[in-house]
Amino acid sequence: MKMTFRWYGADDPVTLQKIRQIPVVAGIVSALYDVPVGAAWPLEKIVALKERVEGAGLRLEVIESIPVHEDIKLGRPERERWVDHYMQSIENMGRAGIPVLCYNFMPVFDWTRTDLSLRMADGSDTLSYRDAALREIDLSRGTGELPGWAAAYTAGELNRLLEAYKAVDGERLWDNLAWFLERVVPVAEKSGVKMAIHPDDPPWSIFGLPRIITNEENINRLLSLVDSPANGITFCTGSLGPLPENDLPGMVRRIGGRGRIHFAHCRNIRRVGARDFYETAHPGAAGDVDMAAVLKAYRETGFRGPMRPDHGRMIWGEAGRPGYGLYDRALGAMYLYGLWEGCSGERKKG
Repeated sequence: MKMTFRWYGADDPVTLQKIRQIPVVAGIVSALYDVPVGAAWPLEKIVALKERVEGAGLRLEVIESIPVHEDIKLGRPERERWVDHYMQSIENMGRAGIPVLCYNFMPVFDWTRTDLSLRMADGSDTLSYRDAALREIDLSRGTGELPGWAAAYTAGELNRLLEAYKAVDGERLWDNLAWFLERVVPVAEKSGVKMAIHPDDPPWSIFGLPRIITNEENINRLLSLVDSPANGITFCTGSLGPLPENDLPGMVRRIGGRGRIHFAHCRNIRRVGARDFYETAHPGAAGDVDMAAVLKAYRETGFRGPMRPDHGRMIWGEAGRPGYGLYDRALGAMYLYGLWEGCSGERKKG
């Protein structure tokens, strides 16, 4: 297992120098944040990102992510141009020697929460989701009322996009995902890049939009669309955990046993009702994810890929990007590595 940490580039208050001081972290998960969605990622920019990470004594292990253009998800004719750009980006990743690409296929919205600073009894702030609160959000004025999405879409842009998705149900989205994978996975395999789709977060429909990567059955369907070792998943406990029927350790054993988990996101959540949850500290006792059982399953299946502590709380008065402060994620990395060391005997050298 390679312990990694998400870094949002030069503007991230959690600097590479700070990350380097977390004893168990040797890898970085990052992206190019100045390339427009759909455009091909230039090789020189990818190389420059990698060199900056390496200059801080770390390794760039994962690109998270290269966004998939909405025209591809919608199945529009313009998707041919965008998928060509996507394949070029994958080829350039391979040339730069970056082995894992995390991406998602969620229509319009990425991970979604209704509160980015829920105050907990201990004084920490955390991310939370309440389905009733989501239903109260008025999208007629764009995404300004949706936490984390201010100014992402104007009202006109969002309304046109949502109107277009009325013709795309779950099966149509599956068809469009298959079309995408049939083109990009062979390129990824040839380039030495592993495709790792992120589960939908939360794992159910929001705003009437279909979400299809939500459980083991759907993950197996995804893997069967293009049966290649390069077609795998990012196993995110925080995204799959809100559905109590998802057996997370069992899923790790069965999917990881096939060698199809290419990236591990470890995050704990507490379910407080049907489709209501908040994010907690990483230890198993803090939430509903049995993190020790999950890490044991990774060990038993021989997982050697990148892992990162996912969203953290804001603690000790820290301010910054919601979910991506330094302190709680650093605690999470240490906790996860302690579990790994305890169940495997593997020790970090240096």
